[in-house]
This record gives sequence, C-alpha cells and structure tokens, in this order.
Amino acid sequence: MDQRIINLYDEYTHKPLSRDVFIKKLIGITGSLAAAMSVIPLLEGCYSKAATSENAADITTERITYPGASGEMKAFLARPKKDKKYAAVVVIHENRGLNPHIEDVTRRVAQAGYLALGVDALSPLGGTPSNEDQGREMIGKLDMAQNLQNYLKAYDYLATRQDCNDRFGCVGFCWGGALANQLAVNDPRVRAAVAYYGRQPEAADVPKIKGAVQLHYASLDERINAGIPAYEAALKAVKVPYELYMYEGVNHAFHNDTSAARYNEAAAKLSWQRTLAFFDKHL
Repeated sequence: MDQRIINLYDEYTHKPLSRDVFIKKLIGITGSLAAAMSVIPLLEGCYSKAATSENAADITTERITYPGASGEMKAFLARPKKDKKYAAVVVIHENRGLNPHIEDVTRRVAQAGYLALGVDALSPLGGTPSNEDQGREMIGKLDMAQNLQNYLKAYDYLATRQDCNDRFGCVGFCWGGALANQLAVNDPRVRAAVAYYGRQPEAADVPKIKGAVQLHYASLDERINAGIPAYEAALKAVKVPYELYMYEGVNHAFHNDTSAARYNEAAAKLSWQRTLAFFDKHL
C-alpha cells in the first residue's frame, strides 16, 4: 500500500483528524471516493481475525472489576487452567480501548503461562465502545494522571488474588506502549515492561525504573522514533537493563494482525518471541 496512505492513517488516528478530513485527504491520494473506501477496511481493525485463541482449551477467562482511582475499573482476565500461582502481566491497549484484538493478546499472554489482565482504560467513561472513532475521542477525554493511577491499582488488585505470585510485568501497544513505559517509571514492583512503538518517558524520570524494559520500534514510524536516542541514552546512563529492537521496513502497529495494511507477520512473530523470552527471563 502507498506509504502516504499509511502515514495519513497514522495522522488520523493519533493527531487526530476528523473522519471527514481523513476521507477527503484519502481521496486526494487514491483519486476517487470508491478507491478511498476500498482501502479503509485494510487500515481499520477486522476483529474477526482476533479470535485465534478464543476457544483455547488450556486457559480460562473472565470479566472482572477492581477499584481504581476514579471508580470501578473493568478488565478482561485470562490465566492457565491449572490452579497455581502465576506471574501477572497487565496488557495495555491502543488508543481506542479494550477491543477484541487486545483481548486476544491477553489470551496469548495467558497461554504463555501468565495471569494476564487487559484493563479497559475507558471504564470511567462507561467502557470501550464498538465505534473506534468514538473510542479515540474518549481516550482524549481521560485525565491522564488519574488514568495512570487506575493502571497502578491493577497491580494492587492482582496482588490480592490467590493465583498471583507477586511478580509483575506489562506489555502495551502504541498509546499502551507509552503507558507501559510510565508503569515502569512509577511502580518499582514492575520487573518487566514491554513497550511496542510507544512514546518514551522523560529522560529525568528514567532513574526511577527499577525493573527491565524491552522496546520494539518500526523503522517507518518517524513520529515515535524521534524519542529513541534520548530514552536510550538515559537508560544507559543509569544502567537500567533494556533491550531495544528496530524492525526495518515496517509500520507503526506492525504487531496488530487485525489491520491488514500495517501488520507485518515476520516482525510480529519475532517481536512476540522476544517478548515472551523477556518475560521468562525477568518474571
């Protein structure tokens, strides 16, 4: 697909542009309304592809609530069926809420042997809607300091569970990748934080990280990549254990297998192997 289209979609989903402006600009690239409408399904999530582990026999799932800083938080929990204590991983969604894709990622984490919790950041606003544009608008209305506390409270909740061994990690994507970095900064309990193409924390905050971080970036994602040098320099300066991977020739959101235009199977599989190896090492 024309890289200009990918870049425009990234601008649409992150600036964000209104849908009308996005479609008008898309027509300018594709040449017609019909052509523009034909590429939109390749860009947006096709969640029928997010059921890869929905009926997995080796895990159990449930929808739970826990007390957050701003009221009751909703979450999707998955864990192996065997009764024992597991390390816990908080799964952090992109900027559209807890959708079927992130629930699927939560199940994948459970299949790897962890107590996995996919938190719905939009709980204070009623929960994730089915409309992605609405979800992005709602994300923009969150009080971000309060949102961070809501995620930190997830670890308080997990610590009360009989199936948790009090070893904590997280993995986040895009908006959630930025938040994964923030959890590492703000909670010394986080032993392993994995950020996929997420905004970096302030360099002055990096010394607060007590665990290890793993960072995945797409070479075509110039917006996010601009912050890499300062973050890496800060990690090195205070000797925080970290792994940083750049995937050449791929786009932001390359791990999302429900977005055909941006998904890259090779990069997604390799990054996930590295993620699970990182959790195995540190959790």
